[in-house]
Amino acid sequence: MKTIYVLGELNVDMIVTGSDVMPEWNREKLVDSFDLVLGSSSAITACALVGLGMDVRFVSVVGEDDFGRFCIEQLQGKGVNTEHVKRDASRKTGVTISLSTQKDRGLLTYMGSIAALTPSDIPAAVYGEAAHVHFGSYFLQDGMRPHWQQLFQQARQKGITTSFDTGWDVHQIWYRDQIHQLLRETDLFIPSEDELLHIYGVSKLDEIWGLLPDDRHMVAVKRGSAGAVLMTRDGQRESVNAYRITPVDTTGAGDSFNAGLIAGYLNGKRGKELLLFASACGALATQAVGGVGRVSSLQDVESFQRTHSLRDE
Repeated sequence: MKTIYVLGELNVDMIVTGSDVMPEWNREKLVDSFDLVLGSSSAITACALVGLGMDVRFVSVVGEDDFGRFCIEQLQGKGVNTEHVKRDASRKTGVTISLSTQKDRGLLTYMGSIAALTPSDIPAAVYGEAAHVHFGSYFLQDGMRPHWQQLFQQARQKGITTSFDTGWDVHQIWYRDQIHQLLRETDLFIPSEDELLHIYGVSKLDEIWGLLPDDRHMVAVKRGSAGAVLMTRDGQRESVNAYRITPVDTTGAGDSFNAGLIAGYLNGKRGKELLLFASACGALATQAVGGVGRVSSLQDVESFQRTHSLRDE
């Protein structure tokens, strides 16, 4: 069993689901459901990795409050090791309100402890135990943003593979130069199409490939209902359509895709096989409410791939 360290943010997700979840001033609307679940890109990826057979150690900071305890209990309940999750009584745990429909979702986030992780919180055990290091939410993790390149460089010198997902930049800065530098030390870069277009300031995915740094490694782009695209280190591209499903809730689908890509990569999958495996993990995650409402096993994913077809072009 391979050990993966996930270094990231922790928060709860409050998920409001319905066909019309957009608030209007001075009006009340009824929605279909409300759920309180474990949130954060990093945490959802960690839980999904455990389901796929990985030994996962989570490194984070939460408040000494009910939401912080809830996050830790949820991680432990999914089999994630939380010995490196710090409880800070001076902070409140972060909260994201997710307004979710079958087609998409909108997010409102209170940062709280989300940006609190710093290099001093990273245990030395990472460099001796990990086969892989991953983090999510590049733009939200203010305490770590200047330090990821050095951390990844040290990890890769020890033979540890690396990956990260950007998330959305709420400040619209996008940090293109910093991400360029980090890609040199990143084995798997896993942005969404919309995020990648904003990082590079272009309107079409085809305009991206020539702008990526020459010394980058593998790039997997999540395209939602349009599927996914993979560019290898030598510039070869593979693309797949999305699986034919009806989503219940899209929260965490991209994070489960991340887990599938990481687990598949560590187990030797490459090219289209890797992309289809990751896409199946993402699709399965949409069949329940919340990012960890459904944590799929390797057998679940393989069965899903046998019984579900891809959408037409």
